[in-house]
Amino acid sequence: MSDSNTVNLVPEPLWRTVLAGSQMLFVAFGALVLMPLLTGMDPSVALFTAGLGTLMFQFVTKRQVPVFLASSFVFIAPIIYSTQTWGMAATLGALFCAGLVYMLLALIVKVRGAGFLHRLLPPVVVGPVIMVIGLGLAPIAVNMAMGKAGDGSIELFPYIDAMIVSMSALVTTLLVATLGRGIFRLLPILSGVVVGYTVAHFMGMVNYDIVAAAPLIAVPAFVLPEFQWQAILFMIPVAIAPAIEHVGDVLAIGHVTGKDYIKKPGLHRTLFGDGIATSAAALFGGPPNTTYSEVTGAVMLTRSFNPMIMVWAAVFAIALAFVAKFGILLQTIPAPVMGGILILLFGSIAAVGMNTLIKAKVDLAQQRNLVIVATTLVFGIGGMVVGKGEFSMQGVSLCGLIAILLNLVLPMGQVADDLSEEKAVVDDLVDHAK
Repeated sequence: MSDSNTVNLVPEPLWRTVLAGSQMLFVAFGALVLMPLLTGMDPSVALFTAGLGTLMFQFVTKRQVPVFLASSFVFIAPIIYSTQTWGMAATLGALFCAGLVYMLLALIVKVRGAGFLHRLLPPVVVGPVIMVIGLGLAPIAVNMAMGKAGDGSIELFPYIDAMIVSMSALVTTLLVATLGRGIFRLLPILSGVVVGYTVAHFMGMVNYDIVAAAPLIAVPAFVLPEFQWQAILFMIPVAIAPAIEHVGDVLAIGHVTGKDYIKKPGLHRTLFGDGIATSAAALFGGPPNTTYSEVTGAVMLTRSFNPMIMVWAAVFAIALAFVAKFGILLQTIPAPVMGGILILLFGSIAAVGMNTLIKAKVDLAQQRNLVIVATTLVFGIGGMVVGKGEFSMQGVSLCGLIAILLNLVLPMGQVADDLSEEKAVVDDLVDHAK
């Protein structure tokens, strides 16, 4: 670890740690509440479960990793579909089981080593699955930006009004993300929400009656899970992509702090922390938890490496969850505001999948890689359904399973044959040119 990092480990005054904790929550806030607003969950419950999940993660990892856990965007599309199909309680039961998958992976990593995940889920599998998650959500973002419901079934606001609001939110988010400086650059989503909400207010698109009627302090509207095996089988494969993303997040925060968290406290502990936080959130009616890259950026910028800062951020999140008027106010955000931001957000998820392939130098000229990526993308984006009724799979869960099976079944030797054939073609072209 570098000397600069050692200096930062000197104990700080309590007030400074508490203040830094409130700042970390502020950084994560926009993305934290956006996910429950999109999926029909209570944002106050999401605040509570984010705080609870972070505390549990810090306990499992022995307060060694400075990360904050909150709503995972990867689960947005599966939660929306599952809620429409089986209801919110059954969806929560499925999310609880997805957390168990994290914990099972953690146990396997402890026994087999961290390389196990990369062998089972290489970039050629994870990349296209993440792309499907982002691209599959694109219609929801566009519909909301145009003033419709996410599925396009009804018009919530006039088209012109909705476009003015959604584009103001989108442009603000783009500008802050690219031109912002310092801590401000870490708040593109929050900035977009504030500007879009302000424009919507002046256009008369916000109804404050429910805020006035709400009590100041109240217990969040917790929801108990139910367990239906159809919903569980649908949701479990979705846990694959965030599990791999978790490895990247742990490596990223380790690079920032100068520590190897894969070894200490160990990838098995961080994975288990994510899993237990996700399952605990489902027991209360909250969205699944994941490590937040926004907070990693804030840690890098502020050089605040003390995990106790994240503990205080979690405490603030739990306290804020009981301020009922605040939770109700969040629910007054018009759909076009969120739609404008989601255009960038969902596109960014797809770009992360693409970047996964690029960084790993996955050669799509090799037929094996091309087959896996192409089949996964069309199955996921095209809406392929395998089976009928209760015994059917589609979306992220289907394409994730297909990608894994293709990677396991297709022979690696074919790659060498393909390279030889391509080299022969290139040689023929060169000879012809000569």
